[in-house]
Amino acid sequence: MLIDSFLSYLRYELNRSSLTVEAYCRDLKQFSGWLTCFNPSQFKPDDVSLADIRAWLASLAREGVTPRSLRRKAQSLRAFFKYLLKTGVITSNPTADLTLPKLPKHLPDHVRPEEVEDILNREEIETESELETNSQNLEDEVRSYLIVELLYSLGIRRAELISISDPDISETASEIKITGKRSKQRIVPVPALLMQHIKRWQNIRDSIWHDLESPRPLLVVKGKRITPSQVYYVVKKSLSETSARRKSPHALRHSFATAMLNEGADLNSVKEFLGHASLATTQIYTHISFAEMKKAYEGAHPRSKNKKI
Repeated sequence: MLIDSFLSYLRYELNRSSLTVEAYCRDLKQFSGWLTCFNPSQFKPDDVSLADIRAWLASLAREGVTPRSLRRKAQSLRAFFKYLLKTGVITSNPTADLTLPKLPKHLPDHVRPEEVEDILNREEIETESELETNSQNLEDEVRSYLIVELLYSLGIRRAELISISDPDISETASEIKITGKRSKQRIVPVPALLMQHIKRWQNIRDSIWHDLESPRPLLVVKGKRITPSQVYYVVKKSLSETSARRKSPHALRHSFATAMLNEGADLNSVKEFLGHASLATTQIYTHISFAEMKKAYEGAHPRSKNKKI
């Protein structure tokens, strides 16, 4: 099937991540299903028109699909038809004149440093208590704590967290090899306390799960590598009492970047930590810092509201 050959091209020739390939797969199968009334054998890419694509996107918009999701779906179709044109399957690209939905510009959500520190300090005390009593909840408690600590301390993405295996961790060098988007790798330093917590978790994990896959995944649930939804649930629960609008793993990544810049780290260093390809992507966090400055000014300075004094 043409969609399957395109997905193989993405994975093995362009080296796209498995999560990216899965997203393309969902979008393309959703479009072909809509176009053929869920009869995949009737899907003929050379019969697809720009009007068909616009009608599909309009139907999704009416169903409440967000502009961000619509944009991604349009990009999936663009890449697919560009591939078909390149391989000679079609002679014209129906997405050539497709305009992508514009996205509103929002500053990234982040959790205040004092709120994250409060969570980690509180949960660390609870975890130590679990260690002393050898509670049955020990595995869940230590794993959940480590998830939040890794995301906030290193600024890594959820997919990067999930992909960490034991060989990526160097205790002697105090560093972890992170595999990011498009399988690009970077090395990040690990503070001593975090390394201690990693080793604590590994000891608990290994005492329970003896026959893990190789290489051994760092984070496992019921003997299997942890899933994106499981990571999201842990973070959402941990951040439930914070002021953050979005209580997600990515909010902790934003919190890491904001905290680094607010405490004087240079932009290039933060860029390397985050694994951004472009400095322009990292610069958005300078706007967060400015927003914090503006809020503090408006709340404290007598001239901020042009009052007569």
